[in-house]
Amino acid sequence: MRILQLCNKFPWPLKDGAAIASTYLAKAFAELGSEVTLLSMNTSKHWFDTGELPHDFDHYAAIHTVFVNNHIRPLPALLNLFTDKSYHVERFDNADFANKLKALLRSNTFDVVQLESLYLTPYIPVIREHSSALIALRAHNVEHEIWERVAANSNPLKRWYLQRITPRLRQYELEHLNDYDLVVGISERDVEQFRALGLRQPATIAPIGLDCRDYQADYASYSRPLSLSFIGSLDWMPNQEGLKWFLNEVWAPVLAPAFPALTFHIAGRTAPRWLRHLDMERVKFHGEVPSAPDFLNQHSVMVVPLLSGGGMRAKILEGMAVGKVVLSTRVGMEGIEARHRQECLLADTPDDFLKALAWCHLQGERLAEMGRKAQRFCHVHYDNLELGRQLLEHYGSLAPRPTTMV
Repeated sequence: MRILQLCNKFPWPLKDGAAIASTYLAKAFAELGSEVTLLSMNTSKHWFDTGELPHDFDHYAAIHTVFVNNHIRPLPALLNLFTDKSYHVERFDNADFANKLKALLRSNTFDVVQLESLYLTPYIPVIREHSSALIALRAHNVEHEIWERVAANSNPLKRWYLQRITPRLRQYELEHLNDYDLVVGISERDVEQFRALGLRQPATIAPIGLDCRDYQADYASYSRPLSLSFIGSLDWMPNQEGLKWFLNEVWAPVLAPAFPALTFHIAGRTAPRWLRHLDMERVKFHGEVPSAPDFLNQHSVMVVPLLSGGGMRAKILEGMAVGKVVLSTRVGMEGIEARHRQECLLADTPDDFLKALAWCHLQGERLAEMGRKAQRFCHVHYDNLELGRQLLEHYGSLAPRPTTMV
């Protein structure tokens, strides 16, 4: 099968969920015998020098990139309030990308064009005009739901602005919900949400998968004093708001006084100034780290204090893959059917976090058994090859025989 994968940010390095989700699925497709071509925006916000790709990043038959300036600029953001367009989507609507896509479709034949984001929806008319390929939206989340949650937890000024532009994103997502031939949801919950919102087209579920061979567990951390870790993209608003809440409402007033030897370690790229200059007792900010698995392996408990978000958290799967105990809010664990005190720990309030950490202390080195259960859970349910095989079978049952359009 010949697949054209469209991304609105380059899927490397594997520093965030979108990159992990896109890369491991493409790797699975290639390993299963499909030919995958990548056309990706290389954005100003997440620009990557493709000359620095590792030698084993070889699962694509061809890689094409187009530079897109998607920085949020104050004047266009303000002027957008006086239009009926979605500013979230508008930032990714680019003529150069459309022209490159057109050229690829005119010179190649594809069975499937897979959109890795709602923000690639503006290019559907180009695909329809120049290809008969199946168009699949791989929806990493219900996009407007994330921004509604962010708005609810934002400061008054940001909330005022988001409450004015997010309804347009919701309207755009609903208006185009049936433009795809297939919607590939990241979780059962998301597909149910799309159905409730009016989806009539075929849909299937393909969770984020990992090549578990890339992850090695190190259980030595369970023989050391308990320590907490957090890792994620720190320019993503839900991560910022979750961390602020955890530090101010959970760590400082509850956990730090209760556990005098406990430490909290934060890693991630593109951190805001307040986090880079954080001065808080027994909290260390490490910045961007070379390897997420190596960072996670140094600590016994991985904290995911999300208050908003959608889809699935790839970083949780990475934590499970290296045998960490994941301590998450229920919002953070959405889309991952792990069980409390079996493969994970769940906490939504400061008191919940306090009880969870007290339980961890009582377990001592036996806490490693939860890490082993988490690792087995990840291997069984989130192996990228098996998930890729299932999705290819679904594509095969729906994809028309393509013809090159001229």
